[in-house]
Amino acid sequence: MNVLIIEDESLAAERLKLLLGQYDPSIVVSGCLESIEETVQWLQTQPHPDLLLMDIQLSDGHSFEIFNQVKLDKPVIFTTAYDNYAINAFQHFCVDYILKPVTAAALANAIRKYKIMPHAFSLPDYHAWAEQVTQKISPRYKDRFLAKVGLRTFFIQTEDVAYFYADNKTVYLADKDGNKFVINYSIEKLEPLLDPHYFFRINRRMIVHSKLVDLVKPYLNNRLKLSLKNIRHDEEIIVSRERVPTFKKWAEG
Repeated sequence: MNVLIIEDESLAAERLKLLLGQYDPSIVVSGCLESIEETVQWLQTQPHPDLLLMDIQLSDGHSFEIFNQVKLDKPVIFTTAYDNYAINAFQHFCVDYILKPVTAAALANAIRKYKIMPHAFSLPDYHAWAEQVTQKISPRYKDRFLAKVGLRTFFIQTEDVAYFYADNKTVYLADKDGNKFVINYSIEKLEPLLDPHYFFRINRRMIVHSKLVDLVKPYLNNRLKLSLKNIRHDEEIIVSRERVPTFKKWAEG
């Protein structure tokens, strides 16, 4: 059995390789990839593995974006530190959904699930699975933030946020009136805390609120440029090329 590991934390990837070897020394790890871009390129040029171990949060976005860029019909074991991606996961050939840290028992159980499936991998009803997961998991997203300007701290409701923006190691919250505040979160930690119906991460440094997007225009290198309602940002607001397909689906609601 050939397994492809997609994990942007090197220690976590090494641990998965170790656990796979302990479970079955005959398992061949085809590769260890760290990003959406690297994975898409690999899958476009290499024979697809029998099984994928896929982290959800990668350095350049959610691994679900891989399915938008390459035809992939192989079973996947998803690994993540968050439980609020389960509904999406079970819509993408998901065998199992393991919360980190991945244990030997959890991984062994997931592989056993894969092995008892028909050899041709006859897909189960993922929509039914998603409904069951929806009933069991009720994601709770942040509805307010404590934000600072100098020594003053303000109480900001999430519905009043226009966008979040990272500048080096500092992350700013901008409200719908254009006021900017410092918050104690990274963009990576913010993303799973926000309702994806309203918020979208357009690039590595910025998350925008749908209600504040005013205009979308084509931009260089197949990217998109956004304008926000009555709000001025010091830099151009650009949707990165790899996120454009997902952004368009999100924009349609």
